[in-house]
Amino acid sequence: MTSNWMKMIDACSAAALASGALQPVQVEQTEMEDGGMRFIVRWVSSLAVKDAAAKAAIPGGPRDPDFNPFLKPDPELTVGPIGDEHVVILNKFPLCERHLVLARREFEEQLLPLVRSDFAALAIIMAEAGGIGLYNGGTAAGASQRHKHVQWMPEAEGNASLQLFAPGLPADLPEQGVATHPALAMKHCFVRVHCGKGVAVDLAADSMAAGFARACDELDLKPGADGLLPPFNLLVGDGCLLVLPRSQEHFEGISMSAVCFAGTLYTRTSEQIEAVRRVGPLQAMAAVGYAA
Repeated sequence: MTSNWMKMIDACSAAALASGALQPVQVEQTEMEDGGMRFIVRWVSSLAVKDAAAKAAIPGGPRDPDFNPFLKPDPELTVGPIGDEHVVILNKFPLCERHLVLARREFEEQLLPLVRSDFAALAIIMAEAGGIGLYNGGTAAGASQRHKHVQWMPEAEGNASLQLFAPGLPADLPEQGVATHPALAMKHCFVRVHCGKGVAVDLAADSMAAGFARACDELDLKPGADGLLPPFNLLVGDGCLLVLPRSQEHFEGISMSAVCFAGTLYTRTSEQIEAVRRVGPLQAMAAVGYAA
């Protein structure tokens, strides 16, 4: 596959940065070790800017059901359509370079089960550039928008990655095989899937969709009468898919989204870094899930 997507993303990013439509992160960070694993905890001052923008928005901000930045996305942040049902949008407040939102072109609730087309959109980007796919299922899982969307971040030093957990998972786990990690005290399920740089899009989309269904079965994560799933996070990359049911959004005031379960925790204040340090990243993660 050619590098067309990355070229388009970089060109859109450069223009949006020049115009001010893209507001890059400003971070201070520290490293913590927990359970023999390395975590990065970052204070992202641009999240405070995002909070201020939400309060000033009319109507009332990103949690207002009438406010939808993905149905008619900002043209300056829109890269273009991808697959049959999605559009690639630059995250206005990116946590890293090339931080993308892959939103459905028509409105769907964020807590509807993920379907093959959601994974196909991810697979197109991942086949070209690898990286990690992220999904925040509902407000309690860190979602700030109801409009169904997945996110993508590239592989880079300091970025979220499921490689963090690789040493604790069976090396010989077959495709669609399931496992749990001994360091995670919350309910979760890893599934081995085909995905990543160079993996055929159809193969990856089929494998990720099947892996998600397998994880939901293992965790008894089923839609309610309204068709919506209970809150959960999904992460996929490096040949693994991870699903974690969520009991609440916050630990000590810190909104915990999917990215926090891949080695990078983001806080809105420097004081919140110390809250994570007091208990350790693994306990902070477990506090927003269900006991395993």
